[in-house]
Amino acid sequence: MILSVSRRTDVPRFFMEWFLQRLREGYADVRNPMNPRRVSRVPLTKDTVDAIVFWTKDPKGLLAHGEEIPFPYYVQFTLNDYGPEVEPNLPTVSKRVESFCRLAEKLGPYRVIWRYDPILFNEKYTPEEHLRRFEKLAAALRGCTDQVVISFLDLYPKIQKRIAPLKAMELPEEELRLFAGKLARIARANGMRITTCAENMDLRAQGVEPGCCIDKNRLEQLLERPLKLSKDKNQRPACGGVESVDIGAYNTCLHGCRYCYANGSDALVARTAGQYDVFSTMLCGKVGEEDTVTVRK
Repeated sequence: MILSVSRRTDVPRFFMEWFLQRLREGYADVRNPMNPRRVSRVPLTKDTVDAIVFWTKDPKGLLAHGEEIPFPYYVQFTLNDYGPEVEPNLPTVSKRVESFCRLAEKLGPYRVIWRYDPILFNEKYTPEEHLRRFEKLAAALRGCTDQVVISFLDLYPKIQKRIAPLKAMELPEEELRLFAGKLARIARANGMRITTCAENMDLRAQGVEPGCCIDKNRLEQLLERPLKLSKDKNQRPACGGVESVDIGAYNTCLHGCRYCYANGSDALVARTAGQYDVFSTMLCGKVGEEDTVTVRK
């Protein structure tokens, strides 16, 4: 099993103590977001977990406790250069670049993937401004990663109200292709291959390959053995990632990014994250008497 920690929230930043406690006890309970009374009990033992993929924007917990994790892992590190009107609760970009480089120094560049996503366009963040900021970040991260992942903002219905003040705009396809080609040239100049994340548009002619967040090839190289893994049917059709089990919870990430699909309102996030208990078997919640718990195979 490949463990995803987590597409739904930033465990390395906010909930690392809980995750380490779950590793000590050997399992985690995960509520089904589509059927809340159903709970999966996910074994976290050496005979069930092959590797972990972490997702973070601030790897504070990994920098402090990475050596305590008994499984091979790599990290998807989202690092944009937006202002607080888009990403309100993050450290400065210079501090996050420093954290990225420190993490790469500890783990090796192959185990830290840079995510420059989602790419939001508006009057402030024009294609030209993105290219300027992307080039500055790419130069700062040169030698710290071998891959950068991009995606364009998806205007999900649940984020429409939250993102409305930003006046996000969509670019014509031809402009997006030209923009992607320029990103690709910058990435290559800094020793990185560039891939997309779940994009329907084929950008291979522009030098951008379709990507995989849960990457079978990277996992096999990390583990130095072949893996039998199928495409993850629970993700969007354009997602190239292989199957994994996510143990995070929606409406718990306190970064407050305006574009986030995993959060509802700020009030809901505050209420859900307020239930955090390091010793609970479930992230920001508890198993109730009415819940049906099934051990995940």
